[in-house]
Amino acid sequence: MVPRGAADHALASCPMTITVIIPVLNEARCIGQTLAHTARLGFDELVIVDGGSVDTTCAIVESFAGLDPFATEHISPQSATRVRLLTAPPGRARQLNAGAAASRCDVLLFLHADTQLPANARQTVSTALSDQARIGGRFNVRFDSPCLMAQVIATLMNLRSRLSGIATGDQAIFVRRDVFERIGRFADIPLMEDIEFTGRLHRAGPVVPLSETVVTAFRRWEHNGPLRTILLMWTLRFLYWIGISPHRLQHFYGMVR
Repeated sequence: MVPRGAADHALASCPMTITVIIPVLNEARCIGQTLAHTARLGFDELVIVDGGSVDTTCAIVESFAGLDPFATEHISPQSATRVRLLTAPPGRARQLNAGAAASRCDVLLFLHADTQLPANARQTVSTALSDQARIGGRFNVRFDSPCLMAQVIATLMNLRSRLSGIATGDQAIFVRRDVFERIGRFADIPLMEDIEFTGRLHRAGPVVPLSETVVTAFRRWEHNGPLRTILLMWTLRFLYWIGISPHRLQHFYGMVR
């Protein structure tokens, strides 16, 4: 029989594999840049899940990965990362779950199409989860805008997340795949899937709030106006917190998503 200490050491020394899962829906303006950046970071697998794009999103992914119409995956010519393009019914939760189901790796990292991971993201995640007790984590967030309001919003988002243990999809949530399956994946709801999931994740075990930062687009906030967007988002979250169904809130969420 192998001693427990020796077994734990052997498990810890095994290379941790990580899949990055990106849900997309009409993201032609940003997906190419995100793919090019993410594929250079040394992740094992990059899974893009399309929810029915009618723009050139899928063509951009196929071109980047060197996919042909009959292929299901390919090693990107720009990196050693395996790139896969999947389709799923529209809805971020459904697309994320489809990507997770197709993953072959130990850890799942969920990334928005307009978000850039830091250069050391892979090593940072591996280090964070080197302690077997830790089950997941998230990054800090910063917006790609120099305006003061963007900096204030990001600071408050990071502080709220650190205090509450709840993260949003903008923060590149990551989780061990076995834990993801055990706690029940993302709920099949049209919005708040990140809030609902990270609430369960936080209750399931230690989650790491990383100080490293992802950079995400400020476009949503600029389009609707920062103050109006803040008011709408916090109103929606309050209504969700007091028990209003995400299905009832879906109409209003389209104004800020």
